[in-house]
Amino acid sequence: MGNICFHLCILISLASLNFLVNCFDIENKVTTTVFVFGDSMFDPGNNNYITNPSAYKANFEPYGISYFKHPTGRFSDGRLLPDFIAEFANLPMIPSFYQALHNHSINHGVNFASAGAGCLDETYREKVIPLNTQLGNFKIIRKKLKAQLGEKGSKALLSNAVYLFSIGNNDYLRLYDIPDIPSDSSCLAYTTEHEYMNMVMDSLVTVIMEIYKLGGRKFGIQDLLPLGCLPRFRGLALLKKGPHSDCLDELNSVVKKHNLALSRKFKQLKKELRGFEYSFFSIFDALKELYENPSTYGAFLLL
Repeated sequence: MGNICFHLCILISLASLNFLVNCFDIENKVTTTVFVFGDSMFDPGNNNYITNPSAYKANFEPYGISYFKHPTGRFSDGRLLPDFIAEFANLPMIPSFYQALHNHSINHGVNFASAGAGCLDETYREKVIPLNTQLGNFKIIRKKLKAQLGEKGSKALLSNAVYLFSIGNNDYLRLYDIPDIPSDSSCLAYTTEHEYMNMVMDSLVTVIMEIYKLGGRKFGIQDLLPLGCLPRFRGLALLKKGPHSDCLDELNSVVKKHNLALSRKFKQLKKELRGFEYSFFSIFDALKELYENPSTYGAFLLL
């Protein structure tokens, strides 16, 4: 398992190289601040502070055992992509929002991500910190920066900062968790595919636009995972289609449409918004490569 994880990390690191190079001015070290928004892919432990006992948390072993030697709240046995990005940019590890409120330096950035969160407020309500609340937490940090650095200093910091996003997976996953939706239904039981996708996209773009209005200019976006290849949905595909089935195609089809719409939306924003810059990393493609060619990366069976 360790060898497989090692090769997976190499794959993701190589696939995200262009993502990192575009986000940061490597030669001149212009970027010294990173703000992170998202879900379990990026959450450094913010969910530890949610009082709801049914909240999604990773504050117990074996989480954290391979790097931190104790659980931190990350849904990983080690570090997450924002941790590696900070290291790559020669920045200290980015603190969670709740750490930042209590004596942690915020000049190099803050991580607001929450495991289970989605673009929509309704996604796993009360168990997570939704994207709109993450935006509200960013505004709190912005006020602290303004108090520390003054109007001019905080404006320069926010303009040069990079804003990383990994969000949207749970907006689609949650629809398979609703008890009254049959397991063989589409994930769009109460609206059309197009309408639901627009709801998710509009919620994300509203937050991006608000950050832009507050001074943000550089954005790093990670698309959705191949959700239909997660073990639970591969099992569902086996039940529905027999032993020769693979991933749950209908879910991956929705994800592909979302990812395409996401890419197009950010191209549009770049055309419309002065100074808007972004870099797009397809984790969908990276993980599909691993899934379809496992032996290349030291694995022969991926569950």
